[in-house]
Amino acid sequence: MADKTLLLEIGTEEIPAHAMPGILDQLKTLATTAFKDARIEVSTVKTLGTPRRLALIINGVAERQADVSEERKGPSIKIAFDAEGKPSKAAIGFARGQKVAPEDLIKRDGYVYAVVHQSGQPTDELLKSILPKLICSLSFPNNMRWGDLDFKFIRSIRWIVALLDDEIIPFELANVKSGRVSRGHRFLSAGDFEIKTAADYVADCEKNFVIVDQDHRKTMIVAEIEAVAKEHNGRAEITDDLLEEVLYLVEYPTALAGSFETKYLELPAEAVITPMRDHQRYFPVKTFDGELMPLFITVRNGGREYLDIVRHGNERVLKARLEDAQFFFNEDRKKSLEQHREKLKTVVFQEGLGSVYEKTQRLEKLSAKIATMLRVSDDDRAHAIRAAQLSKADLVTGMVTEFTELQGVMGREYAKLDGEPLEVSTAIDEHYMPRFAGDAQPQSTAGRILSLADKIDNLVATFSRGLIPTGSQDPFALRRQALGLVNMLVEAQWSLSISELVDEAMDLLGINEDERREKMQSDVADFMKLRLKNVLSTEVRYDVIDAVLEDVDDIYAVKLRAHAVEQFLATPHATGIIQAFVRAGNIAKKSMAMTIDEKLLSADAEVVLFKAFNAIKVVAVELIAKRDYVGALEALRKLAQPIDAFFDAVMVMAEDARVRNNRLGLLKSIDELVKDVADFTKIVLQN
Repeated sequence: MADKTLLLEIGTEEIPAHAMPGILDQLKTLATTAFKDARIEVSTVKTLGTPRRLALIINGVAERQADVSEERKGPSIKIAFDAEGKPSKAAIGFARGQKVAPEDLIKRDGYVYAVVHQSGQPTDELLKSILPKLICSLSFPNNMRWGDLDFKFIRSIRWIVALLDDEIIPFELANVKSGRVSRGHRFLSAGDFEIKTAADYVADCEKNFVIVDQDHRKTMIVAEIEAVAKEHNGRAEITDDLLEEVLYLVEYPTALAGSFETKYLELPAEAVITPMRDHQRYFPVKTFDGELMPLFITVRNGGREYLDIVRHGNERVLKARLEDAQFFFNEDRKKSLEQHREKLKTVVFQEGLGSVYEKTQRLEKLSAKIATMLRVSDDDRAHAIRAAQLSKADLVTGMVTEFTELQGVMGREYAKLDGEPLEVSTAIDEHYMPRFAGDAQPQSTAGRILSLADKIDNLVATFSRGLIPTGSQDPFALRRQALGLVNMLVEAQWSLSISELVDEAMDLLGINEDERREKMQSDVADFMKLRLKNVLSTEVRYDVIDAVLEDVDDIYAVKLRAHAVEQFLATPHATGIIQAFVRAGNIAKKSMAMTIDEKLLSADAEVVLFKAFNAIKVVAVELIAKRDYVGALEALRKLAQPIDAFFDAVMVMAEDARVRNNRLGLLKSIDELVKDVADFTKIVLQN
C-alpha cells in the first residue's frame, strides 16, 4: 500500500504572536527527530499555525517501522566455549536470552556476538505514544496550568485532531481526547467541523474561514495591504516584525484603510508612526515620494462585513493616541532640549552609579577621548561632544515617557527644532544603534563616536556591578551593544584600543583599585572576544579565528588579520611556511628573553637567519603598523627557508648556556614578530 499522510492539530486558546514562529520551528524539529528515532520513514515534514492552532502535516509516512538487525556482545570466546569447542552454559544462556541458537553466535575480536533481528511495528500503533510525547516535549518561555491538572502548555488545549489518512490515532492528553473534529473561525464559521482525511486539512480549514498555512496567509496579507494602499495612491510601509506579528494575530485576514486628521502630520513622522505601528499594529501609508499620508491600514481577523464600523473604531482609537502625542509634543516644546537635560539629575542611571546627567558628562569626556584617538576634524569632535551633552535629554520628555520606543528619535527632532547642527541631531539618534538585531549601524562620524562612548560606558558601568551576562540572561542588552560595537568598528574601518577606552571609562567611574581594573580589562576583553568570534565565524575558518583571537584590543585589526591569514592559507607553499613558523615557535617556548648577541652567532646558518630576520623585521613592522597584514605575511614568508636551514645545521640546545640562550632569543624574536599577525600553532594543516 502507498505511504500515508499524518495530521496532528493542537487546538488552543490564542497563543502570543511573538512565540509562534519559534514553536512551529521547534515542533518540526522534534517531529523529524521523533520519527527518525522510531525508524519510521517519511517524505516531508511541515508545520502550520494560526493563533489558535499548531498543526503538523507529515507526508509519505511509512505504514510500518523499518526492520532492524543489531549485534549484541556476549561473553569472551574463552568463556563461551570449552576445550572441545562446544558452547558452554554461558554461551547457551546468552543465546537463549537473545533468542538465537548457540550455533548462530558469531566469533570476533575474542568475543561472541548475537545478531538480533527486530521486525518493525505498524506505524498507527506507534503513533499512539509518539504523538502525545511529541506534544509534551514542546517547551515554552511561559506555561499555563488549568483546572487541577499537572499538565503545562503555553495556552489551554481545547481540542486535538490526530489522523493517519482517514483513521483516528487515539490518545488522551490534558483530559482532551484526540479525534477528527476541529474548530473554525470564532465568528465567521458555524463552529466545529470534521476532517475526513489528513490530506483535506488545509482545504477544510479554509472552508471554515481559517487560512491555516502561514505562508499563504502572509501572501494574502501583503497582497491585501498593497492593494488597499494602491487604491489610495500610496505605498504601505510593511516592516518584517509587524508583518510577522499581524500574521499570527489573525486566522482570516482582511485589510482595510482608515484615516486621521491632517493636523497630526505636523508632528515628527515617527511620533505618528510609533503609536500607529507599535501600539495599534497599523501599517503607515506614504506617498511614492516618501511623505507620510493621513492614512493607515489595519488587518482585521474576519471578512468584509461591517468594515465601516471596524474602520470607525480603529480611527477613534488612533485619534486618542495621536491626541496624546500632540499634547506631549506641545508640552515638551515649552523647553529646549538643553533645559530638559537638567531633569536628568533626578534620574538614576544604575544603582550606585549616579544619575543619567552624570552619565552624559562621562560621555562628553569619552567622546573627546575617542575623537582624539581617531584624529577626526575639529568639527566632528565638537559635534560628538555636543551630542553627548544632549544625548539623554529626551528621556525625561513627555513624548518619550509615553512612547519609550522614541528615545533618541525625539532627541533628534527636538535638537533640530532647537537649531542644533544636523550632525548633532543625527548623532543623538544614531548613538542608540543598533536598537535590535539586524538594525542599521550609525553612519555619521559624530554618531559613531557617541555610540562607541555610550556602549563602552554601559559595559564598564554594568560590569563594575558584577552584572556580566550569563546564560540567556542579559537584562541590559550588553551582548547586542558589544556586537554593535564590533560591527561598527569594522564597518567604519576604525582602529582603536579597547583597553585604552576601558581605562578611560574606569577613570570616569572612579574605579581605582588595581585588582578591579585588571579584572575589568580581562572581563571586557573576554566579552568582546566572544562577540568578535561570532562575527568572524561566518567569514573565515574556525582555526583561523583561533589563530588571531588572542589579542582583540584592536577589533578592526583582528578582522584584517583573519582575512589575511585566510588568503595566505590559499597560497601553494603555505603549509611549508607555517610548519617553519610553528617549529620556531615550539622551541621558542623554552625562552622568555628575546636578547640576541651578534658576537655569539657562530654557525653560518644562524648568521644567515639573524640577518634575514633583521632585514625582514624592518619591513614587517612597518606593514603591520599600516594594518597591511597581507603584505606583512608576504614579507614574513621569506623567513621560512632560513628557519629550515637553521634547524638542519644548528643544535639549538647547545651545551654553552650563553650560546643556547642566544639561539633561543633569536627564535623567540621571530616567533613574537610572526604572532603580531597570527599564532600559526592554532592552524590545522590540511593533508
